[in-house]
Amino acid sequence: MTLNGRLIGKILSIILLIVAAALLLPGLFGVLYGEGKAAAAFFETAAAAGILGGLGTAFFRPETKRIRIREGLLIATLTWLLAATVGAVPFVLSGAIPSGVDAWFEAMSGITTTGATIIEDIEILPHAVLFWRSLLHWLGGMGILVFAIALLPSLGIGGTQLMAAESTGPTNDKLTAKQSNTAKLLYMIYGGLTAAECLLLLAGGMSLFDALNHALSTMGTGGFSTYNASIAAFNSPYIEWVITLFMLLAGVRFPVYFYLIHRESRKIRHDAELLTYLSIWAGATLLIFTILLLSGTYVSSGDAVRHSAFQAASIMSTTGFGIGDYEVWPTAARMIIFALFFVGGSAGSTAGGVKVIRVIAFFKIIRRGLTEKIHPNAVVSIRIGGQPMAEETVGVISTFLFLYFGLCLFGGFVVSFSGASLLTSLAASMSCLGNIGPGFEAIGPVCTYAFFPAWTKLFLAFFMLVGRLELMPVMTLFLPNFWNPNRA
Repeated sequence: MTLNGRLIGKILSIILLIVAAALLLPGLFGVLYGEGKAAAAFFETAAAAGILGGLGTAFFRPETKRIRIREGLLIATLTWLLAATVGAVPFVLSGAIPSGVDAWFEAMSGITTTGATIIEDIEILPHAVLFWRSLLHWLGGMGILVFAIALLPSLGIGGTQLMAAESTGPTNDKLTAKQSNTAKLLYMIYGGLTAAECLLLLAGGMSLFDALNHALSTMGTGGFSTYNASIAAFNSPYIEWVITLFMLLAGVRFPVYFYLIHRESRKIRHDAELLTYLSIWAGATLLIFTILLLSGTYVSSGDAVRHSAFQAASIMSTTGFGIGDYEVWPTAARMIIFALFFVGGSAGSTAGGVKVIRVIAFFKIIRRGLTEKIHPNAVVSIRIGGQPMAEETVGVISTFLFLYFGLCLFGGFVVSFSGASLLTSLAASMSCLGNIGPGFEAIGPVCTYAFFPAWTKLFLAFFMLVGRLELMPVMTLFLPNFWNPNRA
């Protein structure tokens, strides 16, 4: 059966309308701050996207509105490509990023919540552009498709396959009977947490503009800041602790907040992924703190614990904010940071990376293999939180992990042809695939990706897309039978 091109066109047209509406907000900031050229760039792009989206919704009239698996996977991939492409246009038109390749890299980094940047001096950018970078994080964090799913039922289109294709993690929590209601609920929680962080940052002395930008970036786990020095620019322990807290909260799977609101404390107490997520962060913080204190990197225990907690939360949640340069830390502390690159946040959060639930499953699969080696006749199931995991899910997780680590190595190999060192190449691959942002050596926390040649930036931007969509939706497009019209 062939792909339903009209349905795909209809949904992508809706995505265009959503992006067009979002583009109006930075345009308004441009007007507010008297940035005529920047404001015009956003309004012009919004107008063009809105016209195309409107024409598309009117032109594409699908005969059937049921989204199948293949269409869901393709739509998820095309949505991020479309959003990044349209999102790059005002960067170029405003003159903030004249290069089309650099603009697309920055937009893809924003919408995939990676936070890798090619901009050497952030502080000279117009306020409209700064806000757009942060808003891209926020839109990509929860997912533009999740917002679209909330609107699809009004058009008679079901969004189950879209939610499955876009969701982060091996499982997909359905909190309400309808996926559209689940999407609306998730955005209410997302917006509430963003507003709460914004208010707390305002209380710490941030301007409204900075507070809004950093709240959007934090909850989207993106890491774009309005200052070259990132969070260190504020020189405020209070602000650093607030952002540490919300980076951790953004890395928690959002159904936990649903259970918290509905006072279903039992589900929270028995949530193995949540407990493991917090335990890994606490353990990493304690280890880094001890190393930094014993090595004399920080004289004050308060400074040591603050930097340790912040950096562990920043890397584990894949936000990528910084309050210092961990490249000057002792090797043992940097090794812990390196290990956190392969953890990520929880499934169903805005964080990227491998996801904690897969890390848990990974060790349990190893344990099962060793147990079966000793007891060949034993039947050992994988249980997480007391619940058995379906063998199909175990197989999917194993495939994901094998593919993830394979892609990290492959990406490092490809990037090495740019002339970058071994560690820089591998770190760039890991960071972009995990949607983390900073890496090591030439792309450390105080560096940018600007030095890479154009082809490397395009490749790394593609890796950001692959990582944001959890590998499978994009990688399946390379299978010949995906495009086979005779496939059911």
